[in-house]
Amino acid sequence: MDVKWESLSQADWEEFHSSQRGALQQAWIYGEALTSLGVSMARAMVWQDGQLVAIAQFMCKRVLGYISLASCTRGPIFHPDLSPADRAAIYKRLRQSVPVPHLKVPLFSPNCSGEQLDPVETRGMSRVMTGYSTVLLDLTQALSTLKAQLEGKWRNRLNKVLANVKLQVHVQASLKRCDWLLGQELAQREAKKFHGLPTDFVKAYIACAADHRQAFVVAYAELGKNTVGGMLFLIHGRVASYHVGWSDEEGRRLNAHNALLWQAMAYLKDMGIEVLDLGGVNTHDLPGISRFKLGAGGQPITFAGTYF
Repeated sequence: MDVKWESLSQADWEEFHSSQRGALQQAWIYGEALTSLGVSMARAMVWQDGQLVAIAQFMCKRVLGYISLASCTRGPIFHPDLSPADRAAIYKRLRQSVPVPHLKVPLFSPNCSGEQLDPVETRGMSRVMTGYSTVLLDLTQALSTLKAQLEGKWRNRLNKVLANVKLQVHVQASLKRCDWLLGQELAQREAKKFHGLPTDFVKAYIACAADHRQAFVVAYAELGKNTVGGMLFLIHGRVASYHVGWSDEEGRRLNAHNALLWQAMAYLKDMGIEVLDLGGVNTHDLPGISRFKLGAGGQPITFAGTYF
């Protein structure tokens, strides 16, 4: 196997990433966006007999002045024909060759559940952190099937809000609406005292895309002249990831988020998006948001965790 860290082909990376329905954190423009914000990134492509068989993107930082952390979140992305032993060999080569100063601490968070992870794959590594959970929606299914899979109360709320002729839902790749929603996100972060990726990341992510219309969409709900809710989705290959959402008191009363997510699902499906990743689910700390995501009818998945 040949591991390459420099002079990589963006086109080859994106084609492989898209074909394997790669996660947002392994998208080429995700790395470009973080690099533009001053974050150190490292990328590897692994070739075997002239075929690209794996890609891995690391976020790198120094800790305590002498420890070099290199974190590969929801990666590497492997070709499905690789055996667990092949994958173990790739992990080993990446750990040895990641281009950061000593002392190296390479971390991997595989993009699969613990049940899917063959123990052979992570032989010689230790799990240092448990995995987080998300919900994946298969948008290759018919809309009628997707609607039938909604949890009963979720579907009833959706039908009720869709019947409200005063509430209008729009979905589009609008930079103006994106800026507006990011402003609402900043305000609610400050009010609720929580943190996330800096909102400048979204602007950098969109700016790094060859066509911004293929990088994001915003769903927003209007009641008369007032906007009562919005959701932002980032697109990466054949997958879209929910990124932020906001609603005011009236939007929550009307269950606008049910309509926003449903209309976004239909829009993304029409775009050719195959999977919608709804992001973190935490029933202990965020029970309301988690119930909403689980009620959308997708497949819950708890990732295997982080390995060193």
